[in-house]
Amino acid sequence: MGFFDSLKKIFNGGGTNVVTGSNKSFDITFPNMPADLESFKALPQASLVSPYDTAALTVVALSFYPKDRELCYAALDILRGPRPLSGVDKQFINDRFMDGKEYLMRSYFNGATPQNDYAPSEPYTVTVSENPYSRDNAGYLKLFIRSGGADSARYVQLRNAKDGKWYLWEQFLLSDVRPPESTNPWA
Repeated sequence: MGFFDSLKKIFNGGGTNVVTGSNKSFDITFPNMPADLESFKALPQASLVSPYDTAALTVVALSFYPKDRELCYAALDILRGPRPLSGVDKQFINDRFMDGKEYLMRSYFNGATPQNDYAPSEPYTVTVSENPYSRDNAGYLKLFIRSGGADSARYVQLRNAKDGKWYLWEQFLLSDVRPPESTNPWA
């Protein structure tokens, strides 16, 4: 096996691994979007042993909000492990989805752009990236997720617990993105 073949063997967190220089990107694919908490917990990624899976599941959990905010909160509580959402956390999420921004989390799925009103490609795939500074703090990992409606990737920070699982520590995915083309009165 050659040097470049061994690079392909890097742990991929259940997705396709793309290595670019010292940056790593992993495609985490969901054949279907879960409809309820039980199907969310049944996803193979829900074991939380891979930080890339936890990051991608954060997108899925926040995607529940426009239809069922309690389901969103319950899924996030699973991802946060021993540190459930506080009232302040819930209010922050509520504020981010005000003004009809139901498309916000769809923008993180591959293929979703303002031009197609953030309709993601199927199967649903989230690309999670790491950079040379992602592992600067021991026990924590900062991973980046690109939105089709933003110029730069947003990040989630994960924390590795003594049970070996990677839990969501904080997320910065709820910043505004460009509105869908269908909402532009000038287009």
